[in-house]
Amino acid sequence: MVVDGAARDAAHAVRTAVFVDEQGVSPDIERDALDVLSRHVLATGPDGTPIGAGRIAPDGRIGRMAVLADWRGRGVGEAMLQTLLDDARERGLRSTWLHAQLPAMGLYARAGFVAEGPQFDEAGIAHRTMRRHAGAAFAVEDADTAVDATVTIIASARRTIALRSRDLDPGLYDHPDVLAALRRFVTGTRGASVQMLLHDPATVQRRGSPLLALAQRLPSALAFRAVEDPVDREFAGAFLVNDAGGFHVRTLGTRMDGDAATDLPGRARQLQQQFAPVWERSRVCSEFRALGI
Repeated sequence: MVVDGAARDAAHAVRTAVFVDEQGVSPDIERDALDVLSRHVLATGPDGTPIGAGRIAPDGRIGRMAVLADWRGRGVGEAMLQTLLDDARERGLRSTWLHAQLPAMGLYARAGFVAEGPQFDEAGIAHRTMRRHAGAAFAVEDADTAVDATVTIIASARRTIALRSRDLDPGLYDHPDVLAALRRFVTGTRGASVQMLLHDPATVQRRGSPLLALAQRLPSALAFRAVEDPVDREFAGAFLVNDAGGFHVRTLGTRMDGDAATDLPGRARQLQQQFAPVWERSRVCSEFRALGI
C-alpha cells in the first residue's frame, strides 16, 4: 500500500535496517530531501509487521527499495514495485527510472526496466541506471543498448519468446548477459518456449553458438527452424518479441540499431502474428540435431 504520515516512520525503520545496519550506508545519505516529496510504499507481514519499503519521487524516480533479509525471495519486492508502478500510472507518469544495485537488476528487468549507461558507484555500492517507458518505444542505437533491451525483453516475458534472425547475431545472442537471461527464463518459467527462426542456419552451425549448447540441455524449451519459402527469405530485418508487450525490431538484420519497447502489447501482437505463419511453414533445423540437439 502507498502510505504517508505515521506509516512512513515504519518505512524508514525498514530502510534503516537494510541500508544502514546491513549495508553500511551512512544515515545522512539514506535520508534526503526527496523523502517529504515522495510517495512511499510499505509492505507488512501477516501480523502487520513492516517488512519492506520503497518510494517514488515526483519525477518518476523509484528508490529506497528495501526488504528485510528474512523476507527476500518471497515476492515482496515485486509486489512493492508493482504498487509504485500502478501509482505512477494513475498519476500520469509515463517514464519511471531508478538506480539499481547490480544484484537487484533482475527484479527490475522482469518489470520492464531497461539498463542504460555504465556501472557506477553510489554510497559504496555498484549500481546501474534503469528506465521503464510505459506505452512507448525507444531507440536502440548501439550494441550495448541492444544487449540491455534484449535482456529486459527476455526477463519480462511471461511464457513465450519469438526470435527472427539471420544467424543469431554475434555480439547479441551470444552475449553473456543475454545468455544468462535466457537460461533464467527457460529454467525458471513453467512452460517456457523460445522459438528461433533463422535465415542462415549453415553459418550458425559452422561458427557455433552458445545457444546451441543451451538448446541441447533444454530441447523442450528452445527450438530452431530455418526459413525456406522464397518470399520469407526476402525479409531483411530481424526482431525479438515476447508475450508481455516487449520487442526489439531492426529494419536491417545485419545491424543492431532499431526500436524497442517493453510495454506496447498491440505492436508486440502484430509481430507475433507476423512470426507465427512463417514459423509453421519453415523447416526444423535437423542439422542441429546432428550436433546432439
